[in-house]
Amino acid sequence: MLLYLLWLFVSIAIYFATLNSSRRTQVMCITIYMFALGLFVGLSDMLGGYDRYIYADLFDSMADDTMAGRSPWESYSYDFYKSEFGYGSLSAILTYVTANRYIFIFIITMLIYVLLIASLRQYAENAPFAVILFMGLWFFFTFTYLRQVLGCTICWLSVKYIIERKPIMFFIFLFIAYSFHNSVLIFLPMYFLPIKKFSPKVIIGVMIVALLIGLTPIPQALFSAYGEMEAERAGVEGYQKESAFRIAYLLEAGFFLYLILMNYKKIAENRKDIVLLNMALVFCAILLIFIRSENGGRMGWIYMMGVICTITNLCISKNKLNRYGLLITILMVFLYLRIYNAWQLANQLYPYKTFLTNGHREPDVIWEEYEYDHSYDDDKFYRKPWLLW
Repeated sequence: MLLYLLWLFVSIAIYFATLNSSRRTQVMCITIYMFALGLFVGLSDMLGGYDRYIYADLFDSMADDTMAGRSPWESYSYDFYKSEFGYGSLSAILTYVTANRYIFIFIITMLIYVLLIASLRQYAENAPFAVILFMGLWFFFTFTYLRQVLGCTICWLSVKYIIERKPIMFFIFLFIAYSFHNSVLIFLPMYFLPIKKFSPKVIIGVMIVALLIGLTPIPQALFSAYGEMEAERAGVEGYQKESAFRIAYLLEAGFFLYLILMNYKKIAENRKDIVLLNMALVFCAILLIFIRSENGGRMGWIYMMGVICTITNLCISKNKLNRYGLLITILMVFLYLRIYNAWQLANQLYPYKTFLTNGHREPDVIWEEYEYDHSYDDDKFYRKPWLLW
């Protein structure tokens, strides 16, 4: 656990160390940090849960077809992703680079972190503090939900074109992101949402309606159609489980709404900040809409960058933390530990191990149940890591 805490506290230390630094220095520091964090995640040995195994199994099968001289676009694995043809095509292209699942996952992970860096540099006024929010809200999900996370980070490149009102470029990026994960379609209304600060009364009214919708069966049907598909397709029991009431979603949405509305007048009237603000508000609404869904809250991930940047702007005053900033920092530590502890019930993160050494972790209940090729245990690189050389 200390290893994971170290990454969190380093992100906090970077913020305080760069308090009086220029924006250029701040961006440079978080670029180095995020790149190193990407290496930490990308080099890990199947950590995070079941999803990595299904991604890896499908990729290995596709790579087998490529090495046998067959087109990877005609393989079963590509057909498995027929509605997410962008991800399927990327996987097919990578079979000409590597036949090894670890190198495949490493490349995908590093792409995710490069795109994350690009968005944080572009949208966050104080990138180091935004990284603290990223660590508490989203970091652990980059271990396992590779396709949905990649879809989100691609889609965030389109936010620039909402701000600039360039519909063609927006729809190009949205379409590419949609081809990686269909849930990205929920971002479509964002372009048509007026770039204006809605009154607090309107916001509260919308949130009440969202909560009422969340108490109906409609959200679960929506998640079934556009949610994360791998576990669903593979028949993992309980994946779409509907819960009685997700109190965590209510608390999270309520807290962010309270923070935003209490500081509503402080939010700048420029187009970028208003677009990010409205993204944050939609994120809260989605949490309320999926308040009875065990996994449906992930439909709101596509709006996560708005939360990160808006809360960052509210917590930073003249490059220094205000009282809300200290509260948010403490909250992010709590959320970080909460997710870590929840995942550790199945030893999904610790002991940490990279794929640079053979063998497997002890204990690893996910490996015991889902490992499909034990030759990887004896030699992580028994399948060619690089086919181009």
